Amino acid sequence: MRPVKNAAGQYHVCFVCTEEVKLLPRADGEGGDLEFVGVDLGIESLAVLSTGEKVGNPRWFENEYDRLRREQQKLSRKEKGSNNWERQRKRVAKVHQRIQDRRKDFIEKLTTRLVENFDVIVVEDLSVKNMQQNGNLARHIGGAGWNQIVRRLRDKRKWYSRTLVIADKWFPSSQRCSECGYVDGKKPLGRRSWTCSECGQHHDRDVNAAKNLSRALADPNSST
Repeated sequence: MRPVKNAAGQYHVCFVCTEEVKLLPRADGEGGDLEFVGVDLGIESLAVLSTGEKVGNPRWFENEYDRLRREQQKLSRKEKGSNNWERQRKRVAKVHQRIQDRRKDFIEKLTTRLVENFDVIVVEDLSVKNMQQNGNLARHIGGAGWNQIVRRLRDKRKWYSRTLVIADKWFPSSQRCSECGYVDGKKPLGRRSWTCSECGQHHDRDVNAAKNLSRALADPNSST
């Protein structure tokens, strides 16, 4: 088995394990109703759960942006191909690798916690590429790792016999009142809370969306 060297000069070795993964017990215990959770992925909060919990966004890229820019500027002043250029290239690569490692570690812990505590997890089908066409949000969306979160949930639901539901992208999670079900129309992204014009219930936009997602199986516009 040969180690693989990455751009930062670090060596990695992969091991293949054949041990079977032990299935997790039902989150609610045997005999009760399944534990459902809706997960609304975002930028201000990386994930908002239908339980009301908000998981903060560590903003890995933004926190390293100034350092990365300085290291890239130093690299641009070196003669390409020289020893100094190669050393500086590795410094830039190490900053990128640190961002990736921290994002991966956080997402692994978050997704493991979700599959351990809930039997059915519902997320929205997000068109990340289309959303990144918004120049003001592209960097923030790319750095949030939404696709990575969904991908790890897909893997872990197979391992641990959980259910992952991907709600259709047209599912009106942000438009529907989670209290009475009235669809109150589209709302600009900057509007973080609203009051239902039908029943008068005041909503936190993200928590309301997560609650609606948790009930997506009862809606025809959802898929597993």
